[in-house]
Amino acid sequence: MPPAGLSRISDVLWELPASYKRGMRVPARFYATDPLIAAMDAAVFEQAANVATLPGIVGYSFCLPDGHSGYGFPIGGVAAFDPEEGVISPGGIGYDINCGMRLVATSLTWEEVRPRLRELVDRLFAAIPAGVGGRGIVHVSKDEFRTLAEQGMRWCLKRGYASREDLERTEEGGCLAGADAAAVSEKAVERGYQQLGTLGSGNHYLEIQVAHPENVFDKKSAAALGIRAPDQVLVMFHSGSRGFGHQVATDYLSKFLAVMQARYHLPCPDRELASAPFRSEEGQAYFAAMKCAVNMSFVNRQLILHRLREVFGEVFGRDPLELGLRQVYDVTHNTARLERHTPPGERRPRELLVHRKGATRAFAPGMEGIPQEYRQVGQPVIVGGSMQTGSYLLVGAAGAAATFFTTAHGSGRTMGRHEAKRRFQGRELERRMHEQGIYVRAASVAGLAEEAGAAYKDIDQVVEAVELAGLSRRVAKLVPVGNIKG
Repeated sequence: MPPAGLSRISDVLWELPASYKRGMRVPARFYATDPLIAAMDAAVFEQAANVATLPGIVGYSFCLPDGHSGYGFPIGGVAAFDPEEGVISPGGIGYDINCGMRLVATSLTWEEVRPRLRELVDRLFAAIPAGVGGRGIVHVSKDEFRTLAEQGMRWCLKRGYASREDLERTEEGGCLAGADAAAVSEKAVERGYQQLGTLGSGNHYLEIQVAHPENVFDKKSAAALGIRAPDQVLVMFHSGSRGFGHQVATDYLSKFLAVMQARYHLPCPDRELASAPFRSEEGQAYFAAMKCAVNMSFVNRQLILHRLREVFGEVFGRDPLELGLRQVYDVTHNTARLERHTPPGERRPRELLVHRKGATRAFAPGMEGIPQEYRQVGQPVIVGGSMQTGSYLLVGAAGAAATFFTTAHGSGRTMGRHEAKRRFQGRELERRMHEQGIYVRAASVAGLAEEAGAAYKDIDQVVEAVELAGLSRRVAKLVPVGNIKG
Protein backbone atom coordinates (compact mmCIF):
# COMPACT_ATOMS: atom_id res chain seq x y z
CA MET A 1 0.00 0.00 0.00
CA PRO A 2 1.65 3.30 -1.07
CA PRO A 3 2.22 5.73 1.81
CA ALA A 4 0.66 9.16 2.18
CA GLY A 5 2.98 11.69 0.64
CA LEU A 6 3.81 9.63 -2.43
CA SER A 7 3.28 11.85 -5.47
CA ARG A 8 3.10 11.01 -9.15
CA ILE A 9 5.78 12.47 -11.44
CA SER A 10 4.74 10.64 -14.64
CA ASP A 11 2.82 7.55 -15.73
CA VAL A 12 5.61 5.32 -14.43
CA LEU A 13 7.48 7.50 -11.92
CA TRP A 14 6.58 8.29 -8.29
CA GLU A 15 8.34 10.23 -5.55
CA LEU A 16 8.56 10.47 -1.78
CA PRO A 17 9.95 13.95 -0.98
CA ALA A 18 12.95 14.41 1.28
CA SER A 19 10.54 15.80 3.87
CA TYR A 20 8.80 12.40 4.10
CA LYS A 21 11.17 11.13 6.78
CA ARG A 22 13.56 12.80 9.15
CA GLY A 23 17.15 12.58 7.95
CA MET A 24 16.40 12.06 4.25
CA ARG A 25 19.04 13.86 2.20
CA VAL A 26 17.38 13.27 -1.18
CA PRO A 27 13.92 12.17 -2.39
CA ALA A 28 13.13 8.51 -3.02
CA ARG A 29 11.84 7.64 -6.49
CA PHE A 30 9.92 4.58 -7.64
CA TYR A 31 9.46 3.35 -11.21
CA ALA A 32 6.18 1.45 -11.59
CA THR A 33 2.84 1.36 -13.38
CA ASP A 34 -0.34 1.78 -11.32
CA PRO A 35 -0.81 -1.97 -10.66
CA LEU A 36 2.85 -2.43 -9.72
CA ILE A 37 3.01 0.54 -7.33
CA ALA A 38 -0.21 -0.61 -5.66
CA ALA A 39 1.24 -4.09 -5.15
CA MET A 40 4.50 -2.97 -3.50
CA ASP A 41 4.73 -3.89 0.16
CA ALA A 42 4.91 -1.05 2.69
CA ALA A 43 8.45 -1.96 3.72
CA VAL A 44 9.73 -1.09 0.23
CA PHE A 45 8.87 2.58 0.71
CA GLU A 46 10.40 2.72 4.18
CA GLN A 47 13.58 1.02 3.03
CA ALA A 48 14.00 3.34 0.04
CA ALA A 49 13.46 6.31 2.39
CA ASN A 50 16.07 4.93 4.80
CA VAL A 51 18.58 4.63 1.98
CA ALA A 52 17.99 8.32 1.24
CA THR A 53 19.39 9.15 4.70
CA LEU A 54 22.83 7.69 4.03
CA PRO A 55 25.75 10.17 3.87
CA GLY A 56 26.98 11.17 0.44
CA ILE A 57 23.97 9.92 -1.52
CA VAL A 58 23.59 11.70 -4.85
CA GLY A 59 20.39 12.50 -6.76
CA TYR A 60 17.76 10.06 -5.51
CA SER A 61 17.24 6.75 -3.81
CA PHE A 62 15.65 4.59 -6.52
CA CYS A 63 13.43 1.53 -6.54
CA LEU A 64 12.63 -0.24 -9.83
CA PRO A 65 9.36 -1.93 -10.95
CA ASP A 66 10.39 -5.35 -9.65
CA GLY A 67 11.06 -3.84 -6.21
CA HIS A 68 10.19 -5.64 -3.00
CA SER A 69 11.52 -5.46 0.54
CA GLY A 70 14.96 -6.91 1.22
CA TYR A 71 17.78 -6.65 3.74
CA GLY A 72 18.39 -2.93 4.33
CA PHE A 73 17.96 -1.76 0.74
CA PRO A 74 14.88 -2.87 -1.15
CA ILE A 75 15.54 -5.49 -3.80
CA GLY A 76 15.36 -3.46 -6.98
CA GLY A 77 17.18 -0.64 -5.17
CA VAL A 78 19.73 1.73 -6.71
CA ALA A 79 21.77 4.45 -5.00
CA ALA A 80 24.91 6.36 -6.01
CA PHE A 81 27.31 7.95 -3.53
CA ASP A 82 30.07 10.50 -3.72
CA PRO A 83 33.16 8.34 -3.11
CA GLU A 84 34.88 11.01 -1.02
CA GLU A 85 31.97 11.90 1.26
CA GLY A 86 29.74 8.85 0.96
CA VAL A 87 29.50 5.35 2.35
CA ILE A 88 29.51 1.79 1.13
CA SER A 89 26.84 -0.54 2.52
CA PRO A 90 26.70 -4.35 2.18
CA GLY A 91 22.92 -4.02 2.47
CA GLY A 92 22.98 -2.18 -0.86
CA ILE A 93 24.64 -5.13 -2.57
CA GLY A 94 23.12 -8.12 -0.83
CA TYR A 95 24.33 -11.35 0.69
CA ASP A 96 24.58 -13.07 -2.69
CA ILE A 97 27.24 -10.79 -4.15
CA ASN A 98 27.18 -10.87 -7.97
CA CYS A 99 24.07 -12.92 -8.15
CA GLY A 100 23.63 -12.69 -11.90
CA MET A 101 22.29 -14.01 -15.18
CA ARG A 102 23.98 -15.64 -18.15
CA LEU A 103 22.34 -16.25 -21.53
CA VAL A 104 23.71 -18.74 -24.06
CA ALA A 105 22.53 -19.07 -27.66
CA THR A 106 22.49 -22.30 -29.65
CA SER A 107 22.01 -22.94 -33.36
CA LEU A 108 19.39 -25.57 -32.51
CA THR A 109 15.67 -25.10 -33.09
CA TRP A 110 12.85 -26.27 -30.87
CA GLU A 111 11.97 -28.92 -33.46
CA GLU A 112 15.46 -30.41 -33.08
CA VAL A 113 15.52 -30.23 -29.26
CA ARG A 114 11.96 -31.34 -28.47
CA PRO A 115 12.60 -35.13 -28.94
CA ARG A 116 15.69 -34.92 -26.69
CA LEU A 117 14.38 -32.44 -24.12
CA ARG A 118 13.84 -34.85 -21.22
CA GLU A 119 17.19 -36.51 -21.78
CA LEU A 120 18.88 -33.11 -22.01
CA VAL A 121 17.30 -31.79 -18.80
CA ASP A 122 18.01 -35.03 -16.93
CA ARG A 123 21.66 -35.02 -18.02
CA LEU A 124 22.09 -31.37 -17.08
CA PHE A 125 20.44 -31.99 -13.70
CA ALA A 126 22.89 -34.83 -13.05
CA ALA A 127 25.92 -32.85 -14.25
CA ILE A 128 25.39 -29.45 -12.58
CA PRO A 129 25.08 -29.52 -8.77
CA ALA A 130 21.96 -27.72 -7.53
CA GLY A 131 20.32 -27.11 -4.18
CA VAL A 132 21.55 -26.20 -0.70
CA GLY A 133 25.26 -26.89 -0.20
CA GLY A 134 26.49 -29.04 -3.05
CA ARG A 135 30.10 -29.78 -4.00
CA GLY A 136 31.41 -28.12 -7.13
CA ILE A 137 32.41 -29.65 -10.45
CA VAL A 138 36.00 -28.34 -10.25
CA HIS A 139 38.11 -28.99 -7.17
CA VAL A 140 40.77 -26.50 -6.10
CA SER A 141 42.87 -25.85 -3.02
CA LYS A 142 42.09 -22.92 -0.76
CA ASP A 143 45.13 -21.06 -2.07
CA GLU A 144 44.03 -21.64 -5.67
CA PHE A 145 40.55 -20.42 -4.72
CA ARG A 146 42.06 -17.17 -3.44
CA THR A 147 43.90 -16.81 -6.75
CA LEU A 148 40.76 -17.26 -8.86
CA ALA A 149 38.87 -14.83 -6.61
CA GLU A 150 41.41 -12.20 -7.64
CA GLN A 151 41.67 -13.20 -11.32
CA GLY A 152 38.03 -13.99 -12.12
CA MET A 153 37.39 -15.45 -15.55
CA ARG A 154 41.02 -14.96 -16.59
CA TRP A 155 41.66 -17.98 -14.34
CA CYS A 156 39.12 -19.95 -16.40
CA LEU A 157 40.75 -18.86 -19.67
CA LYS A 158 44.18 -20.04 -18.52
CA ARG A 159 42.82 -23.47 -17.58
CA GLY A 160 40.73 -24.10 -20.68
CA TYR A 161 37.31 -23.53 -19.11
CA ALA A 162 36.58 -20.37 -21.13
CA SER A 163 37.19 -18.80 -24.51
CA ARG A 164 38.32 -15.23 -25.02
CA GLU A 165 34.87 -14.52 -26.46
CA ASP A 166 33.29 -15.65 -23.17
CA LEU A 167 35.31 -12.99 -21.34
CA GLU A 168 34.49 -10.31 -23.90
CA ARG A 169 30.79 -11.06 -23.50
CA THR A 170 30.82 -10.73 -19.71
CA GLU A 171 30.51 -7.50 -17.74
CA GLU A 172 33.96 -6.10 -16.91
CA GLY A 173 35.54 -8.99 -18.82
CA GLY A 174 34.61 -11.30 -15.97
CA CYS A 175 36.96 -9.67 -13.46
CA LEU A 176 36.71 -6.60 -11.24
CA ALA A 177 40.18 -5.10 -10.79
CA GLY A 178 41.32 -4.49 -7.24
CA ALA A 179 40.10 -7.74 -5.69
CA ASP A 180 42.30 -8.67 -2.74
CA ALA A 181 41.97 -12.10 -1.15
CA ALA A 182 43.79 -10.81 1.94
CA ALA A 183 40.57 -8.92 2.77
CA VAL A 184 38.59 -12.19 2.84
CA SER A 185 38.22 -14.31 5.97
CA GLU A 186 39.30 -17.93 6.23
CA LYS A 187 35.69 -18.82 7.00
CA ALA A 188 34.53 -17.27 3.72
CA VAL A 189 37.12 -19.28 1.78
CA GLU A 190 36.07 -22.42 3.66
CA ARG A 191 32.45 -21.86 2.65
CA GLY A 192 33.22 -21.20 -1.00
CA TYR A 193 36.15 -23.19 -2.31
CA GLN A 194 34.16 -26.40 -2.81
CA GLN A 195 31.17 -24.75 -4.53
CA LEU A 196 32.60 -23.86 -7.95
CA GLY A 197 30.21 -24.67 -10.77
CA THR A 198 27.05 -24.95 -8.65
CA LEU A 199 23.62 -23.39 -9.12
CA GLY A 200 22.62 -23.11 -5.47
CA SER A 201 19.08 -22.96 -4.13
CA GLY A 202 16.22 -20.46 -3.81
CA ASN A 203 15.46 -18.64 -7.05
CA HIS A 204 18.53 -19.98 -8.83
CA TYR A 205 17.89 -22.06 -11.91
CA LEU A 206 19.00 -23.21 -15.34
CA GLU A 207 16.38 -23.00 -18.05
CA ILE A 208 16.09 -24.16 -21.66
CA GLN A 209 14.09 -21.56 -23.57
CA VAL A 210 12.67 -20.89 -27.02
CA ALA A 211 12.55 -17.59 -28.92
CA HIS A 212 9.33 -17.94 -30.91
CA PRO A 213 9.06 -15.52 -33.87
CA GLU A 214 6.07 -13.69 -32.37
CA ASN A 215 8.14 -12.94 -29.26
CA VAL A 216 11.03 -11.30 -31.11
CA PHE A 217 10.23 -7.57 -30.93
CA ASP A 218 13.37 -6.15 -32.55
CA LYS A 219 14.72 -8.51 -35.21
CA LYS A 220 17.78 -6.39 -35.99
CA SER A 221 18.90 -6.18 -32.36
CA ALA A 222 18.04 -9.84 -31.81
CA ALA A 223 20.23 -10.86 -34.75
CA ALA A 224 23.10 -8.74 -33.42
CA LEU A 225 22.79 -10.58 -30.10
CA GLY A 226 22.71 -14.03 -31.71
CA ILE A 227 18.97 -14.75 -32.06
CA ARG A 228 18.55 -15.30 -35.78
CA ALA A 229 16.42 -18.42 -36.41
CA PRO A 230 12.68 -19.00 -35.85
CA ASP A 231 12.05 -21.03 -32.67
CA GLN A 232 15.74 -20.86 -31.75
CA VAL A 233 16.73 -22.57 -28.49
CA LEU A 234 18.68 -20.69 -25.81
CA VAL A 235 19.81 -21.49 -22.28
CA MET A 236 19.62 -19.06 -19.37
CA PHE A 237 20.95 -19.59 -15.89
CA HIS A 238 20.93 -17.65 -12.64
CA SER A 239 23.48 -18.17 -9.89
CA GLY A 240 25.81 -16.23 -7.61
CA SER A 241 28.73 -16.38 -5.20
CA ARG A 242 27.17 -19.05 -2.99
CA GLY A 243 28.40 -19.38 0.61
CA PHE A 244 31.52 -17.36 -0.16
CA GLY A 245 29.66 -14.13 -0.95
CA HIS A 246 27.26 -14.70 1.93
CA GLN A 247 30.14 -14.94 4.40
CA VAL A 248 31.89 -11.86 2.97
CA ALA A 249 28.68 -9.89 3.54
CA THR A 250 28.21 -11.35 7.03
CA ASP A 251 31.79 -10.56 8.06
CA TYR A 252 31.66 -6.93 6.98
CA LEU A 253 28.17 -6.21 8.24
CA SER A 254 29.46 -7.17 11.68
CA LYS A 255 32.58 -5.02 11.28
CA PHE A 256 30.59 -2.03 10.06
CA LEU A 257 28.09 -2.25 12.92
CA ALA A 258 31.01 -2.07 15.35
CA VAL A 259 32.48 1.12 13.88
CA MET A 260 29.78 3.07 12.05
CA GLN A 261 28.62 5.03 15.08
CA ALA A 262 31.45 4.48 17.56
CA ARG A 263 34.20 5.55 15.15
CA TYR A 264 32.52 7.38 12.28
CA HIS A 265 29.35 8.78 13.93
CA LEU A 266 27.17 7.72 11.01
CA PRO A 267 23.36 7.72 11.22
CA CYS A 268 21.80 4.30 11.65
CA PRO A 269 18.11 4.33 10.64
CA ASP A 270 18.24 0.54 10.32
CA ARG A 271 20.92 -1.91 11.50
CA GLU A 272 20.54 -3.66 8.17
CA LEU A 273 21.97 -0.51 6.54
CA ALA A 274 25.29 -0.86 8.36
CA SER A 275 27.86 1.16 6.43
CA ALA A 276 31.30 2.73 6.57
CA PRO A 277 32.86 5.69 4.76
CA PHE A 278 33.93 4.42 1.37
CA ARG A 279 37.47 5.78 1.73
CA SER A 280 37.89 4.41 5.25
CA GLU A 281 40.07 1.39 6.01
CA GLU A 282 36.97 -0.74 6.62
CA GLY A 283 35.20 0.56 3.51
CA GLN A 284 38.15 -0.20 1.25
CA ALA A 285 38.65 -3.65 2.78
CA TYR A 286 35.01 -4.54 2.12
CA PHE A 287 35.23 -3.20 -1.46
CA ALA A 288 38.26 -5.43 -2.12
CA ALA A 289 36.56 -8.47 -0.53
CA MET A 290 33.31 -7.77 -2.41
CA LYS A 291 35.27 -7.80 -5.68
CA CYS A 292 36.65 -11.24 -4.76
CA ALA A 293 33.07 -12.50 -4.40
CA VAL A 294 32.11 -10.84 -7.70
CA ASN A 295 35.01 -12.57 -9.45
CA MET A 296 34.28 -15.93 -7.84
CA SER A 297 30.69 -15.68 -9.08
CA PHE A 298 31.83 -15.01 -12.65
CA VAL A 299 34.01 -18.13 -12.38
CA ASN A 300 31.09 -20.09 -10.95
CA ARG A 301 28.84 -19.24 -13.90
CA GLN A 302 31.65 -19.89 -16.38
CA LEU A 303 32.16 -23.40 -15.02
CA ILE A 304 28.42 -24.04 -15.34
CA LEU A 305 28.69 -22.94 -18.98
CA HIS A 306 31.66 -25.27 -19.49
CA ARG A 307 29.66 -28.22 -18.15
CA LEU A 308 26.60 -27.12 -20.19
CA ARG A 309 28.67 -27.30 -23.38
CA GLU A 310 29.92 -30.76 -22.47
CA VAL A 311 26.41 -32.10 -21.88
CA PHE A 312 24.96 -30.63 -25.08
CA GLY A 313 27.85 -32.15 -27.02
CA GLU A 314 27.24 -35.57 -25.45
CA VAL A 315 23.45 -35.53 -25.97
CA PHE A 316 23.57 -34.38 -29.60
CA GLY A 317 26.80 -36.15 -30.53
CA ARG A 318 28.40 -33.02 -31.97
CA ASP A 319 31.04 -30.51 -30.99
CA PRO A 320 29.53 -27.67 -28.89
CA LEU A 321 30.85 -25.15 -31.43
CA GLU A 322 28.90 -26.93 -34.16
CA LEU A 323 25.82 -26.60 -31.95
CA GLY A 324 26.40 -22.85 -31.77
CA LEU A 325 26.76 -22.73 -27.97
CA ARG A 326 27.98 -19.15 -27.75
CA GLN A 327 27.50 -16.88 -24.80
CA VAL A 328 25.25 -13.89 -25.46
CA TYR A 329 26.10 -12.02 -22.25
CA ASP A 330 26.57 -12.27 -18.50
CA VAL A 331 25.18 -9.55 -16.22
CA THR A 332 25.36 -9.06 -12.49
CA HIS A 333 22.59 -7.55 -10.38
CA ASN A 334 24.17 -7.36 -6.88
CA THR A 335 27.24 -5.09 -6.88
CA ALA A 336 28.76 -1.72 -6.08
CA ARG A 337 31.03 -0.15 -8.70
CA LEU A 338 32.85 3.08 -9.36
CA GLU A 339 31.44 4.56 -12.56
CA ARG A 340 31.25 7.96 -14.24
CA HIS A 341 27.76 9.48 -14.42
CA THR A 342 26.21 12.93 -14.58
CA PRO A 343 24.11 13.36 -11.41
CA PRO A 344 20.67 15.03 -11.60
CA GLY A 345 21.02 18.79 -11.81
CA GLU A 346 24.69 18.67 -12.74
CA ARG A 347 26.28 19.26 -16.14
CA ARG A 348 29.37 17.10 -16.10
CA PRO A 349 29.99 13.45 -15.31
CA ARG A 350 31.95 12.52 -12.22
CA GLU A 351 32.98 9.37 -10.43
CA LEU A 352 30.25 7.82 -8.28
CA LEU A 353 29.95 4.63 -6.26
CA VAL A 354 26.80 2.99 -7.63
CA HIS A 355 25.08 0.36 -5.48
CA ARG A 356 22.77 -1.96 -7.42
CA LYS A 357 20.82 -4.57 -5.47
CA GLY A 358 18.49 -6.69 -7.55
CA ALA A 359 19.13 -4.19 -10.34
CA THR A 360 20.97 -4.52 -13.65
CA ARG A 361 23.38 -2.15 -15.32
CA ALA A 362 21.90 -0.96 -18.64
CA PHE A 363 24.41 1.09 -20.63
CA ALA A 364 22.96 2.84 -23.69
CA PRO A 365 24.21 2.42 -27.27
CA GLY A 366 27.62 3.95 -27.85
CA MET A 367 28.80 3.85 -24.24
CA GLU A 368 32.16 2.48 -23.20
CA GLY A 369 31.93 -0.71 -21.18
CA ILE A 370 29.78 -2.47 -23.79
CA PRO A 371 31.50 -5.13 -25.96
CA GLN A 372 32.47 -3.58 -29.30
CA GLU A 373 30.23 -5.98 -31.23
CA TYR A 374 27.20 -4.79 -29.21
CA ARG A 375 28.14 -1.11 -28.95
CA GLN A 376 25.58 0.09 -31.52
CA VAL A 377 22.77 -1.98 -29.97
CA GLY A 378 23.33 -1.22 -26.29
CA GLN A 379 24.26 -3.38 -23.35
CA PRO A 380 22.36 -6.68 -23.25
CA VAL A 381 20.12 -6.93 -20.18
CA ILE A 382 18.86 -10.32 -19.03
CA VAL A 383 15.65 -10.13 -17.00
CA GLY A 384 14.60 -13.43 -15.46
CA GLY A 385 10.94 -14.18 -14.90
CA SER A 386 9.39 -16.97 -12.89
CA MET A 387 9.86 -20.55 -14.05
CA GLN A 388 6.30 -20.60 -15.41
CA THR A 389 6.15 -17.32 -17.30
CA GLY A 390 9.29 -16.71 -19.35
CA SER A 391 12.13 -14.20 -19.32
CA TYR A 392 13.31 -11.25 -21.41
CA LEU A 393 16.34 -10.08 -23.28
CA LEU A 394 16.49 -6.28 -23.29
CA VAL A 395 19.08 -3.67 -24.20
CA GLY A 396 20.01 -0.48 -22.39
CA ALA A 397 18.50 2.84 -23.52
CA ALA A 398 19.45 6.50 -23.22
CA GLY A 399 16.66 7.20 -20.72
CA ALA A 400 18.49 5.05 -18.17
CA ALA A 401 20.79 8.01 -17.52
CA ALA A 402 18.12 8.99 -14.97
CA THR A 403 18.92 5.90 -12.87
CA PHE A 404 22.70 5.89 -13.40
CA PHE A 405 22.03 3.53 -16.33
CA THR A 406 20.18 0.87 -14.37
CA THR A 407 17.09 -1.21 -15.07
CA ALA A 408 15.13 -4.11 -13.54
CA HIS A 409 16.67 -7.54 -12.89
CA GLY A 410 13.64 -9.83 -12.79
CA SER A 411 9.95 -10.06 -12.02
CA GLY A 412 10.26 -9.53 -8.25
CA ARG A 413 8.42 -11.43 -5.56
CA THR A 414 4.87 -10.73 -4.43
CA MET A 415 5.05 -13.05 -1.42
CA GLY A 416 7.70 -14.52 0.84
CA ARG A 417 9.03 -18.04 0.52
CA HIS A 418 7.22 -19.31 3.63
CA GLU A 419 3.91 -17.98 2.31
CA ALA A 420 4.55 -19.57 -1.09
CA LYS A 421 5.25 -22.96 0.52
CA ARG A 422 2.05 -22.62 2.55
CA ARG A 423 -0.06 -21.82 -0.52
CA PHE A 424 1.47 -24.11 -3.15
CA GLN A 425 2.33 -27.79 -3.31
CA GLY A 426 5.54 -28.72 -5.10
CA ARG A 427 4.22 -31.91 -6.72
CA GLU A 428 1.07 -30.19 -7.93
CA LEU A 429 3.15 -27.35 -9.35
CA GLU A 430 5.40 -29.85 -11.12
CA ARG A 431 2.32 -31.50 -12.68
CA ARG A 432 0.93 -28.16 -13.84
CA MET A 433 4.25 -27.18 -15.38
CA HIS A 434 4.35 -30.43 -17.32
CA GLU A 435 0.85 -29.63 -18.61
CA GLN A 436 2.19 -26.23 -19.73
CA GLY A 437 4.91 -28.01 -21.68
CA ILE A 438 7.74 -27.31 -19.19
CA TYR A 439 9.78 -30.31 -18.04
CA VAL A 440 11.26 -29.55 -14.61
CA ARG A 441 13.76 -31.24 -12.32
CA ALA A 442 14.17 -29.84 -8.81
CA ALA A 443 16.61 -30.52 -6.01
CA SER A 444 13.77 -30.00 -3.52
CA VAL A 445 9.99 -30.29 -3.87
CA ALA A 446 9.57 -27.64 -1.15
CA GLY A 447 11.99 -25.39 -3.03
CA LEU A 448 9.88 -25.80 -6.15
CA ALA A 449 6.80 -24.54 -4.28
CA GLU A 450 8.72 -21.43 -3.16
CA GLU A 451 9.27 -20.48 -6.80
CA ALA A 452 5.70 -20.83 -8.09
CA GLY A 453 4.85 -18.34 -10.79
CA ALA A 454 2.10 -16.83 -8.64
CA ALA A 455 4.72 -15.86 -6.02
CA TYR A 456 6.14 -13.35 -8.51
CA LYS A 457 5.00 -10.18 -10.24
CA ASP A 458 3.88 -10.27 -13.85
CA ILE A 459 7.14 -10.14 -15.84
CA ASP A 460 5.33 -8.56 -18.81
CA GLN A 461 4.18 -5.66 -16.61
CA VAL A 462 7.68 -5.15 -15.18
CA VAL A 463 9.26 -5.04 -18.63
CA GLU A 464 6.50 -2.76 -19.91
CA ALA A 465 7.25 -0.34 -17.06
CA VAL A 466 11.00 -0.13 -17.72
CA GLU A 467 10.36 0.32 -21.43
CA LEU A 468 7.79 3.08 -20.85
CA ALA A 469 10.28 4.74 -18.50
CA GLY A 470 12.98 4.63 -21.17
CA LEU A 471 15.34 2.57 -18.99
CA SER A 472 15.67 -0.29 -21.48
CA ARG A 473 13.84 -1.72 -24.46
CA ARG A 474 12.59 -5.17 -25.39
CA VAL A 475 14.44 -7.39 -27.84
CA ALA A 476 12.84 -10.80 -27.22
CA LYS A 477 10.78 -12.80 -24.77
CA LEU A 478 12.11 -16.30 -24.09
CA VAL A 479 9.62 -19.05 -23.22
CA PRO A 480 10.68 -21.92 -20.90
CA VAL A 481 10.48 -25.55 -22.02
CA GLY A 482 12.89 -27.17 -19.56
CA ASN A 483 13.95 -26.12 -16.08
CA ILE A 484 16.43 -27.17 -13.38
CA LYS A 485 15.71 -25.71 -9.95
CA GLY A 486 18.11 -25.49 -7.06
